[in-house]
Amino acid sequence: MLRFFFAALTAMTLFNATAISDDGVYELRIYTCEPGKLEALHTRFKDHTMQIFEKHGMENIAYWVPTSDDNNRLIYVIRHKSREAAAKSWKAFISDPEWKTVAKASREKHGKILAKAPESTYMALNDYSPEVGKSDPQKLYELRIYTTAEDRLDALNARFRDHTVKIFDRHGLKSFAYWTPTDEPKSKNVLVYVLEYDSRDAAKAGWKKFGSDPDWKKARAESEQDGRILSQRPESVYMTPTAYSPTK
Repeated sequence: MLRFFFAALTAMTLFNATAISDDGVYELRIYTCEPGKLEALHTRFKDHTMQIFEKHGMENIAYWVPTSDDNNRLIYVIRHKSREAAAKSWKAFISDPEWKTVAKASREKHGKILAKAPESTYMALNDYSPEVGKSDPQKLYELRIYTTAEDRLDALNARFRDHTVKIFDRHGLKSFAYWTPTDEPKSKNVLVYVLEYDSRDAAKAGWKKFGSDPDWKKARAESEQDGRILSQRPESVYMTPTAYSPTK
């Protein structure tokens, strides 16, 4: 009995040492530019916006551009200490004299840069996610967004926690981060995550192996005994880091 107690204590210690402890709030933002204006947006972020973010407590995590679209989108993730801190930071950013000067100069030189209002999703890091690091300029990334059927998000997260993440790793699909949106209705039925690959060919080969993996087939069948988990096809965007994205 004593031997069992110490074995259990050791296992708990190891688990606690590797568990993710991140109470911060992440924000996924997607900017869609007017045709031909993406470079102007890049310049503004590289030379000014990122530094002003940091000044007001917003941590720059990663900046990407899709590999195959009209070359008009910027996708990025920043981290706030809390939702309340996020509100204060954005208020301070918008009223910052330096930002006002930069925004005015940018409009005068380039005209309207964004084609529509930025898309913003506040998110919490999932308990099975690795620690969020920086992107590697030599790697390819994929943003994936899953929407579940009603009351099926817990089942999806359980499948990722207990099976999917490990099977991904087995086939070279490296986990960058897993998040759940914090605001309804997305908080009830959406999973957001990012994977990292060595190349597009490596991604294709990895997904092919994953799809035919017996452990994945078994996990999927068992998790869907009460019905399908996803309500629609996953959204997927392949991306590369921008030249100014924080690096590993």
